[in-house]
Amino acid sequence: MHTPHGTALTPMFMPVGTRATIRSIDSEDISAMNPQVILANTYHLYLRPGHEHISSLGGVHEFMRYPGPMLTDSGGFQVFSLGEQLKQKTGNENSNLVPSQISEEGVDFVSHLDGSKHHLSPEFSIEIQQHLGADIIMAFDECLPDDAEEEYMANSVERTFRWAKRCVTQWEKANRLSQQGKYQALFGIVQGGRFRHLRERALEQIASLPFDGIALGGETIGYKMEATVEVMDWVRDQISAQLPRYAMGLGRDPQNIIDAVQAGFDMFDCVAPTRLARNGTLYFGGLNTDSDEWFWDSPYAKGRLQIGNAQFRSDTEVIQPGCDCYTCQHGYTRAYLHYLYRSKELSYYRLASLHNVRVMVRLTEQLRQRILEETAS
Repeated sequence: MHTPHGTALTPMFMPVGTRATIRSIDSEDISAMNPQVILANTYHLYLRPGHEHISSLGGVHEFMRYPGPMLTDSGGFQVFSLGEQLKQKTGNENSNLVPSQISEEGVDFVSHLDGSKHHLSPEFSIEIQQHLGADIIMAFDECLPDDAEEEYMANSVERTFRWAKRCVTQWEKANRLSQQGKYQALFGIVQGGRFRHLRERALEQIASLPFDGIALGGETIGYKMEATVEVMDWVRDQISAQLPRYAMGLGRDPQNIIDAVQAGFDMFDCVAPTRLARNGTLYFGGLNTDSDEWFWDSPYAKGRLQIGNAQFRSDTEVIQPGCDCYTCQHGYTRAYLHYLYRSKELSYYRLASLHNVRVMVRLTEQLRQRILEETAS
């Protein structure tokens, strides 16, 4: 994919910089790990420090001093997911803090930061993203849990299509350019939950619009891999080979990426690598392509080494011998990381996150190479 900030190769894992930063990692660290695209979050940057403020400072690339391609999501997922969390915290369905009231116009929600009220429409979501200035922006959609009733899910698919058309209109009104005057690719999102006929209908609708890529959204995607692959199988062959296929929120474990690539998808993102790192979980293993079904080969359950375990207290090995991440290449031992983690030292978060993110980025590099080798043969 050719973007104003460089060419990006697929398949790719996109590290998530929710608040214009990948937690505990600076922009130079990110560039050194060579991700093809990184994410920033529309909802969070709109609330703080504000999209117009970031625009006045040159856009999100200049703001965070990151030179490579970037994608911003629409904010829809956060409006619904954080709204549900806030509702659970209050324990009161009628509380003034209960957000996410959906109408044809958009979503009224309450900020998780200060309880202030906001309205996010398809047009405003695109406008925010235009100010942020990412290379790839997402259409605003309604993100539903899998347990939503079929009738409501069907109505939601139709609403998401109407919202998608409004997003396209707003995008084209600005000649598909950001506030910084650079082209922004717009991706549409296919919803429909676990209902095959709704996923297929949604794809037909979204594919009828001039989107630059197609994404799969909803609770299923990335959280339940068996169901995720099933949904991918339903729609994969109906998506033009010229359009990138993006599975939103997918990439908790290396095996998830391998399964999704074998199912024919190209782009993935997840906060899990840094979140797991902060909680003492480090990826360990490697890609095994010796059989028809590729897999993540590791002696640890789910390919996760638990650095807080007592067995690593005196272990002088790096996290994984042969790993090309900064942490392993500079000889930081398991014993030292165990000590930092147990002591809650802040440097642990950086060293652990550098390892986990690089593992996921490197995995997609290896998958790209393996695909090219298979194609050549």
